[in-house]
Amino acid sequence: MEYLILIKENIRIFYSRYEGYITAVLKFALCFVVLVLINGKMGYMKRLDSMPVVLIVSLLCSFLPANLIVFFSAVFVVLHTYALSLECAVVMGALFFLMFLLYYRYSPKDTPAVLLTPVSFAMGIPYAMPIVYGLVGTILSFLSVSCGVIAYYMVEYINSIADTVQGMADDTTVARFRFVVDGILHNKEMVVMVVSFTAALVVVSLIRHFSFPHSWDVALASGILVDMIAVVVTSSVLGVKVNLAGLFLGNIIAALIGIVVRFFVFSVDYTRTERVQFEDDEYYYYVKAVPKNTIQPRETREENSKPVKIRD
Repeated sequence: MEYLILIKENIRIFYSRYEGYITAVLKFALCFVVLVLINGKMGYMKRLDSMPVVLIVSLLCSFLPANLIVFFSAVFVVLHTYALSLECAVVMGALFFLMFLLYYRYSPKDTPAVLLTPVSFAMGIPYAMPIVYGLVGTILSFLSVSCGVIAYYMVEYINSIADTVQGMADDTTVARFRFVVDGILHNKEMVVMVVSFTAALVVVSLIRHFSFPHSWDVALASGILVDMIAVVVTSSVLGVKVNLAGLFLGNIIAALIGIVVRFFVFSVDYTRTERVQFEDDEYYYYVKAVPKNTIQPRETREENSKPVKIRD
């Protein structure tokens, strides 16, 4: 355990020392992965489906505010959809615009949640997102995670109807619009994921703020349980088939990721909890202090242990 804490402290010191460079690299990597996935899933506009374009945009985003990664990702999706069908592009653009209004109004700092949620689906670990952001985000982070879920299923739906849309050239514009909109609005699997992710994230976020011992562990376990129950119940109500083995395995992986995140974000020693009382002219204060699990790195200990020369 002490070895793991030491690794965490070294990582924290390294990040604080090179924060600017690391942040730029992480933004570049996130943008690059998202754009490559978009091109791999869609790829209808050949000019965008190019590695030089992806690299240039990713490099640009590494120096710009993180929210612009969401903007460029949406632009890529809309342009690919435009190459497929104007009606699809208009619908996608309108939905993205509505999500941006909701996202920028209530949770503008949760940019990674919007982007990492579709990535987690592509990696097969989607159930980790509500658990992780329930631990490190706010209760409003469910909006960002939900936007990521909707964006993923919108792209999947457009891919699934690509051949059908191309074969509807003789139909009216209204008919094509209705076909696209109805398919998105009646996506029951998307509704299941949005409802279950929201329920799990809200439960985790609420419980972790309690002051009882091991509240983060209880929050993590509760979130996993609520997520599985919500998926099963919502799927039963909407008539969606659920892969129970995949659901169980996915939540086990989510729990393991949550444990790692909790260790790096909230590692405390409850055995050394102290209750402190003090006062000022107007109030008495009762404080519960729980110390963090920290170990001073060897280099720092050696520097602190060096004798200090005092000049006469």
